[in-house]
Formats: sequence, structure tokens, C-alpha cells
Amino acid sequence: MLSTQLGGPRKLSIRLLKVERALATKGTGAAKDATPLEQSKPYSELPGPSKLNFVRSFLPGGRYKNVAVHEMFLDMNKRYGDIFRMPGVAGRDVVITLNPVDYATIFRNEGQYPYRRSFETLEYYKKVHRRDIYEGADGLTSGNGPAWSKMRTAVNPILLQPRNAKLYINNVLLVNDEFLQRIRAIRDPTTQEVPADFGEDIRRLILESIGSVALNTRLGLLGENRESEEAKQLIQALENILELSFQLDIMPPIWKYLPVPMFKKLLRALDTITDICYNHIQQALQRIEEDARAGRLATEPGQETSILEKLAQFDRKAAVIIAMDLFFAGVDPTLVSLTGTLLSLAKSPAKQARLLEEIKGVLPEKNSLLTIENMAHLPYLRACIKEGIRMYPIGPGTLRRMPHDVVLSGYRIVAGTDVGIAANYQMANIEKFVPRVREFLPERWLRDESNSNLVGDTATPFMYLPFGFGPRACAGKRIVDMMLEIAVARLVRNFEVGFDYPIENAFKAQFFVKPNIPFKFKFVERSV
Repeated sequence: MLSTQLGGPRKLSIRLLKVERALATKGTGAAKDATPLEQSKPYSELPGPSKLNFVRSFLPGGRYKNVAVHEMFLDMNKRYGDIFRMPGVAGRDVVITLNPVDYATIFRNEGQYPYRRSFETLEYYKKVHRRDIYEGADGLTSGNGPAWSKMRTAVNPILLQPRNAKLYINNVLLVNDEFLQRIRAIRDPTTQEVPADFGEDIRRLILESIGSVALNTRLGLLGENRESEEAKQLIQALENILELSFQLDIMPPIWKYLPVPMFKKLLRALDTITDICYNHIQQALQRIEEDARAGRLATEPGQETSILEKLAQFDRKAAVIIAMDLFFAGVDPTLVSLTGTLLSLAKSPAKQARLLEEIKGVLPEKNSLLTIENMAHLPYLRACIKEGIRMYPIGPGTLRRMPHDVVLSGYRIVAGTDVGIAANYQMANIEKFVPRVREFLPERWLRDESNSNLVGDTATPFMYLPFGFGPRACAGKRIVDMMLEIAVARLVRNFEVGFDYPIENAFKAQFFVKPNIPFKFKFVERSV
């Protein structure tokens, strides 16, 4: 997730152009060394398993039974090389490339409406099962084509402009104040450790933060509504979706042809989140309308109008869909990123001490006010979060469907092929791209020539894409940036963060990543 600020579409285009020029200058990029189509090797020669062998590999005793997707990619990389074909079981083939030089070619040729294959279960849910809510629209996470582009164009100024992210800081700070109080209330007075289910508190922090930004509403998940039936249902449904989506969408789609109990369970989980979110959204919209009719301000002093309010001024249906997308897509990835960063800092006392000194420069007292202006002076904080995300990425990468023939790694990739950009786990797991790959070294991301040897081959700038790239880069990136920076800064400023247990298997990776151990952090109060 968090890295350099990508900005809006114009800045994205400028950045891509600069990258391509750099690649061409260094002589390693597709812009200079691309193989002409007529000289490329045919698609039929792409290495990879047969369809039968691929299906067998997921059956009991198979090579990839219960194996995480990123581990499967790395294994196939060893067997077939940097580019290989995964045969479609009931649909299109997917070509996976672990060659960062290919990525500039992919993004340069993705077309006006970059097409990203979405989970078919979610498509069915939105277009068939809950058409009453979505009215055939997909939203930002799973939509494609002109309809997606129209919605993204309307949303970009609200979600991606830095000045708008700045407006929501007070909302997120209030949530974090409550989170600090929660830690002080639940930690053991002797050991200073929080309970084993602290991961649920982190999830609630993120849900509450998203609600405060998207709806300008306090859901009460950290306080008065903590034990409500709605809160319990929401948490359980989010956990079920991660598990079930992987099994139903990555594996052969049996649910299309047979009544699969797992598919019905997924629909129930999606219904739970949809109904809860939709109820809060309708309440927020009703409050906005009542305030407007009465001539009242819709916000409390120090707060800003919500994303929902801003979007509703243009398109009410789009406002509802985007707010729900933020809840669907934002919670667990942010949980993994925040927890991974805290684990890394807890196991690296020297790095945590350096971060504390930087934070003290802008927050001399524990209760000093954090602002967008003083947050700009925290480069080591951003480097720590970026390194934490590298160490614990949320998923293997992204997909693009090629609108016309291109050449990748010397092979002709025919139009209509889905190409997987396996950047995230590649960056995290391959030593040739990241020297000292399993060490937590935030310094590798600082603009300091003395650390240039910690980032590997600088001629491959696309090897780290936690937020994606181009027009389909994560629309919620700036909001996530702010949430992570505030949470880490406030926690480290108030507590010495420790963790006295192994962290090698802290997360379980299938397609997405989820917690796999009790997060019994130790939070020792700082005296000053």
C-alpha cells in the first residue's frame, strides 16, 4: 500500500512518462529493447502446465493444495521462468510475469479503459443477487469500461486530491484518541500486554475510521456499540468474505454449475455487510437532507463534510456505491498493513527509537496536535510504513486484460489475454530485487544515496506496486495513507511497542492475507 503519492490521472501520466524515459536511458526498459511483434515467439510457446496437470495440482495431494497464491507463483517461476501461462479451467488463460521490465509495456498498452478481471462471485452478487442496490453498476473495485471510467472521473477529485484528504484528519484523530483509550483499558497492568484478540480491535479502528471519513458517522465499534449484534455480524462477515472469495473465485468455479453451500454462505456474508452499510448510508443521507432543509451545518465544529456528502451532490447512486466500496475493499488490507508495520517496529527497537525521535520533532508532547502540515515532516514514518507493507503485502499483484497484441519477455501476448503483474510478493520475496530481503530496513526508501544499495536494481521501477498504477491505481490511497500514518505516529508517540512472540507466521496468505496469530502487543506508556 503506502508509498510515494501518486496523485491524480495527470500526475500518474507524468510519472509513467518519466519512468519510461528513465528505462529507455538505462537501456533496460521495453521502450528501447522491446522485441518487435513479428520477431516475437508465439503465444503457443509460452511455458506452463497443461490444463489437466493444473487442475490436479489443486486436488488432495496436489502440488498447490492449500498453498498460498504467492508461493504458487514463486514455485512456477522456478519451474517455468519469469513469464508463464496458467491455463483457464472454465474461462480465459492468465499469463503471469515476474519480469518488472514487462510492466511498463503492460501499463503503456492498457488502453483508455484499463480492464481488470474481477471476482465473478462479486459480479454475480452486484448484477444479479443485489441488483436492487447496485442497479447493474459495479463500482470502482470490480467495474470496467466507460461506466467505470465515468464513476472514477467523478470520484478522483474527491478521493485523490491532497487538500481533500487534509479535510478528514480531525475525524480520524478522534477515532485514534478512542483507540488509545481502549488500549489503556484492556492491557494487563503487570505485563502491559493487550489480549490475544487485539486484532479485532485493530479491525474496529479501521472500520470506525472509514465510517468517520466516508459517512461522517461514528459507528461506535470501539465504544458504546462494541458488543452490539450489528458489530459482531459485521466483523464476522468481513472475515468470511476473505476466506470464501478465494476458494470460490481462484479455484475452479463449481458454484456456477452446482448448488455449493460455500457460495450461499458468501452471499449471506455479502448481504450482511451490504445491509448494514446501506442502512448507515441512508441514515447519513437523510441527515444531510434534513440539515439542508433546516439550514443547519451537517458537521460538528472541527469536522468536515463526508465523502458521501460530497459525492451525493453529483450522483446519489454513485455516492452509495463508493461508500460501500470503501467498506468492502478497505478494511482487511489496511489491517494487515498497520499490524505488519507495528510487528516490524516492535521487533526492531533501534528503528522504533529513530522513528520516535522524528515524531517528537513534530509532537513534543504526547497530546500535541497532529496536522497535515507537521505530518509532512515525517519521512521516516512513511518509510517505516512502506517497508512494513513490503514485508507483509496484502496480495500478489494486479491483472490487466490486453486490448491488443503486445510483446512481453519476448513472447507475443495476444489481445484479450489477462496478464498478472506479480509485483507485490515478488518485491517482498526475491533477493535480486531487494537486498537483505527479510530485514526491516526503512532506510531503503529514504532519498539518500547512501541507502541506494538497499533497493536493488533501480532500473526496474515497477517492481513495487502495492497501490497499483495508472488510472486504476487505488482510489482510496490518500485516505489509507492518512489512516496508517496517524495510527502509527500516535501509537509510537504514546507507547513503546513490543511483541514477545515469534512473527514468522504472523499472517496467512491465500489470495489475500489475513491474521494468523494472536496479536498480543505490549504497550508500555512513555513517560514524556
